Amino acid sequence: MKVLAALSGGVDSSVAAARLLAQGHEVVGVTMKLWGGESDSGCCSVSDVDDARRVAQQLGIAHHVWNFGDEFEQRVVEPYVDAHRRGVTPNPCIECNRHLKFDRLLRRAEAVGVDAVATGHHARVVERPDGTRRLARGADAAKDQSYVLYVLGQAELARTLLPVGDMTKDQVRAEAEAMGLRTADKPDSQDVCFITSTRGRQGFLGRRIELRPGRIVDETGRDVGSVDAVELVTVGQRRGLGLPGGGAPRYVVDVDVPATTVRVGPESDLMEDRVVLEQVVWAAGPVAGRVDAQCSAHGAPRPAVVEPGGGSGAVVRFDEPHRRVAVGQSVVLYQGDEVAGGGIVAPRRSPR
Repeated sequence: MKVLAALSGGVDSSVAAARLLAQGHEVVGVTMKLWGGESDSGCCSVSDVDDARRVAQQLGIAHHVWNFGDEFEQRVVEPYVDAHRRGVTPNPCIECNRHLKFDRLLRRAEAVGVDAVATGHHARVVERPDGTRRLARGADAAKDQSYVLYVLGQAELARTLLPVGDMTKDQVRAEAEAMGLRTADKPDSQDVCFITSTRGRQGFLGRRIELRPGRIVDETGRDVGSVDAVELVTVGQRRGLGLPGGGAPRYVVDVDVPATTVRVGPESDLMEDRVVLEQVVWAAGPVAGRVDAQCSAHGAPRPAVVEPGGGSGAVVRFDEPHRRVAVGQSVVLYQGDEVAGGGIVAPRRSPR
């Protein structure tokens, strides 16, 4: 099989490519050039491209750099900025997987005659008795990335290989070291690739939109503080608000960007027993009934019942009240270790 190995310059994708070679596949390495600006904490720096190229040389495979910068700006960066402008909390890594790594890259690979695309994600693709495929959790629970890959449907899963999904991170590093790969000890990439550790979100967004100061009010409407930029505040936030100490902890329970107002309250004001999802992606058709709902990349799954709605919507009802998930974040639905589907938290229609 001819396989395109997406080489990010990290140890996981390096070992993924090496394993494919060992299995007898014809492997071609490709690094996606997505972000052309400053980057010091993600996977798009010049050094990462160089590491990917040198790993390809070590493995004896061809290496190409494909520039998808325009699509990345349009599909990931601009929506990220617009979400903050509207007071929504985006997840750019999921959108990158949705639009770039498992859409644009797959289509480009197909156009050049490649049978499948492989990445170094810690997740697995499993085939069910009925012939359908499901994404499943990786063997290393601490590194599992199935949450950020829930957007893969049957068409994508049929052409995706995840060679390190059945390995722990320690096993990946040990295998890389045994092969002498230059990435064996390289630290994992962290955070969003276009947000630098020096400038942060505020520095990045401040150059693209106007960040406005806002007032903080309590549940009675009384002013209790202020924030430098209301666009940077998210529901559930506790730290960084500058509120006086003493008393019960207070959390952000509402962000009204047009009114430049942040409302805080006790944790009980955040608890809800349901969440409405939009833009739902089902692995193999809508699922109704018992699921485990995961509300963040490394959050604990919560027992729940899902009810598919009209179109691409769904309602998730938790067995026990759960802290509200910010609008724009994703909730992923599991049946056992397998992803049944997932979607984005929709705006609240009215106070509950």
